[in-house]
Amino acid sequence: MYVGFMAKMTAWERQRAALREEISAAACALFVAQGFEATTVDQIVEAVGISRRSFFRYFGSKEDVLLGDLAARGDAVARALSGRSHAEDPWEALRGAMISAQPETFNDPVADLAIARLTHQTPSLRARLFEKRQHWRDALVPLIAGRLDGPDPEFTASVIVSAVLSCLDTASEAWLAANGEADMLELYDRAVATIRAS
Repeated sequence: MYVGFMAKMTAWERQRAALREEISAAACALFVAQGFEATTVDQIVEAVGISRRSFFRYFGSKEDVLLGDLAARGDAVARALSGRSHAEDPWEALRGAMISAQPETFNDPVADLAIARLTHQTPSLRARLFEKRQHWRDALVPLIAGRLDGPDPEFTASVIVSAVLSCLDTASEAWLAANGEADMLELYDRAVATIRAS
């Protein structure tokens, strides 16, 4: 899927994507080596050999280097959800959409583990993560509401989506505590089962 997408990009777009990847890789290496807070934008641009101005063409902030694609991951889940049968209940539809979108949202467990660890340890990243998660809610709630009957489908959809994202966060924390060796889907399913049984 990703290869096919790259093939459709122009040479200029491929060059931009490659530089963005280079900046991200260099920044992540510095974050892991010396900590997120201790790493400066100046150090990142020096490692890549670009200007600060060039850095900010690609990323709005240092936090966005790690979490900038989180909104795009939410969009991938929303696209997968919109293509699923309305015969599925909302919980199953969301679960299926997250599995379908996995190649775009969880395709590098080693990098994701390093990012999760940094995010867990850094208050500014945790705050930014909360902001990015709001984008997921904004994208998913209308799609779930469209599957529901009743007097206030938006409210019910908001509750379901918020619960699903909380389960995802809980599963992610357990996965991090297990040093990435646990099964993320199993952890997520356990979290959902706990909520639905209560």
